Amino acid sequence: MIGILGSGAFGTALAVALSAVGPVRLWTRSAEAAAQMTARRENTSRLPGVALPDTLYITDSIAELGPCDILLLAVPMQTLRQVLIDHGPALAHARPVACCKGIELNSGLGPHQVIAKVLPGSRPALLTGPSFAADIARGLPTALTLAAEDGVALQERLSTPTLRLYRTDDLAGAAMGGALKNVMAIACGAAIGAGLGDSARAALMTRGYAEMSRFATAHGGRAETLAGLSGLGDLALTCMSEGSRNYRQGLAIGAGTGFDPGQTVEGAATARAVASVARTRGIDMPITDGVVGLLDGTQTLAEVMDTLLARPLKKE
Repeated sequence: MIGILGSGAFGTALAVALSAVGPVRLWTRSAEAAAQMTARRENTSRLPGVALPDTLYITDSIAELGPCDILLLAVPMQTLRQVLIDHGPALAHARPVACCKGIELNSGLGPHQVIAKVLPGSRPALLTGPSFAADIARGLPTALTLAAEDGVALQERLSTPTLRLYRTDDLAGAAMGGALKNVMAIACGAAIGAGLGDSARAALMTRGYAEMSRFATAHGGRAETLAGLSGLGDLALTCMSEGSRNYRQGLAIGAGTGFDPGQTVEGAATARAVASVARTRGIDMPITDGVVGLLDGTQTLAEVMDTLLARPLKKE
């Protein structure tokens, strides 16, 4: 049986999709939320309009995930460690699959590395790639990357007729691609919000991809992984659609308007974490540095663009 920790939009969407091929248990922190979703058969606050299948069991009790041999961790990246610390003993029996994208702010670690630290002896996997929760929940065709050692059985269990998984053993590359594309989405959103145009966005996406590749390969990832779904594919989706919270935050920055502080924007913490690591290791990340400047208010968008455009001319 498959268990899912986290009843946000993405966790709920995965629960809906996977319920089509077998029983699923979805854990939420709140007893009230569990009761409401069970009664209404809908997650009205996070994924309104999507019916929850009868085969989906919703609970606020970690103990009720006991029968699950696979656990999808669909919690925000910056809370992953604490969830594992709080509930680790009850989760140790199952194969953990991280479904969050980002870099932990204090440690600079990716999700699979955090799992390995907190749950020694586990075999962490990572599910990532270009996807919006609403598309998955509606059964629209979606392709994702499953990064895991010995991931054949996982690939079969987590695939559905409309959710196609491609397998890799490059956890580092998949994790970094999924994390860094959120940073580039903030940059692209800022450019469009400020009226800089689609050509500027294309340049940011392309040079952002170069940054992603530099950072990932410096951390043991493979270049070909970044050219796949978990890198280039996710970058394209996130930088070009207002369905992305990271892109929408960038739009708000560029337009000088407010953004809902209650929404999880993984790219903000990831940008700060990546910039810190990059400075320590001497990795050139000018777009990431610019995003941090925008988020922290230490640079204006005009100043960031002037810095990028004044960089030395060189070969691509």
